[in-house]
Amino acid sequence: MVQRDVIAERRSANDKTLSLALPADVEAAVHEVLNAACDRELKLVTAESCTGGMLASLLTDVEGCGHAFERGFVPYTDEAKHAVLDVPGTLLERFTAVSAPVAEAMASGALARSHGDIALAITGFAGRGAPGEEPGLVYFALARRDSAVRVEEAHFGDIGRGPVRLACLSKALEMLRSAIG
Repeated sequence: MVQRDVIAERRSANDKTLSLALPADVEAAVHEVLNAACDRELKLVTAESCTGGMLASLLTDVEGCGHAFERGFVPYTDEAKHAVLDVPGTLLERFTAVSAPVAEAMASGALARSHGDIALAITGFAGRGAPGEEPGLVYFALARRDSAVRVEEAHFGDIGRGPVRLACLSKALEMLRSAIG
């Protein structure tokens, strides 16, 4: 495909926009997801809490693929999740922000408030939370306009904020790759 040739040419021209600390498999996955989205003319949307917009940043970091990313939401607080993505306050109170129902509502809200085709939501504990909260517990939800929302739960463990967030990126890109086909 012509688009892939442009991307390969730019990468080989020493395009250093992606962080040097980014694992090679994550960088490769970003390119794979964006190439597939470009090939299928799909627009991607993100709704991120514990990753603080890192996925959106990656999806906008590859030259020549900007048209595959529609927008990103970073609703970190419960109030922001409610105001920006219409996550019901009662859902947040009953299940807390780190839950499958809230992840699903975030993905659905992101899709409803955008012109995207696929939305990926992430909510979890990147580090230690309050007593009783499991460090590294993260929920991912993927919404497509043409199918039901898919939610997945991950237990990354108490490995630290940075490593949990990197693990989230890998999982999110895997889910996007699967949804794009």
